[in-house]
Amino acid sequence: MAKLYFFYGAMNSGKTTRILQCNYNYEEQGMRSIIMKPATDTKGQDKIVSRIGATKKVDYLISKDENIFDLVINEYGHVDLILVDEAQFLTTRQVNQLMDIVVDLDIPVMCYGLRTDFKGNDFPGSRRLLAISHELTEIKTICECGKKAMFNVRLVNGKVATEGESVAIDGEGVSYTVACSKCFKMKTRKKFDHPTTTYE
Repeated sequence: MAKLYFFYGAMNSGKTTRILQCNYNYEEQGMRSIIMKPATDTKGQDKIVSRIGATKKVDYLISKDENIFDLVINEYGHVDLILVDEAQFLTTRQVNQLMDIVVDLDIPVMCYGLRTDFKGNDFPGSRRLLAISHELTEIKTICECGKKAMFNVRLVNGKVATEGESVAIDGEGVSYTVACSKCFKMKTRKKFDHPTTTYE
């Protein structure tokens, strides 16, 4: 039976690199895998871009109102694997559609994405994936202090930002770094019982 997988981690943990490797492995065996990403992720336009410089054009950019189940049935025919990059930007309904693909079409779906935004708040797509995925895998990376990084820190023109919209893609003065819980608290000066946070 196919499964819905969610591989999550902070930025710079190698999620996109894993997608590229997985896609290559399937193609090498003569199988068909398709790569999708939400159109919300404008970095690389219609490509997925890893931090080490590898890129690949995606098969499909998912719009906010896209029905992914209908898309797969109507456009792609036989598929051995579906890979979704930046899955945190999916809607709750779209994650449910991925589960329908797994259960009804018996196609495995591997989603890769962030668990939380730069404020430490969860994304709707990630929240739903954490709730219903058959298998959850944390992809680990390290903070500058050497501890496991769990959080993403937004930098605007080199300065730590603690306010703003959840989505702001790299570029035009915006960049990101990662932090463990202690360094995240120190850099953002946020308390873990702050009313805008959701971790308990």
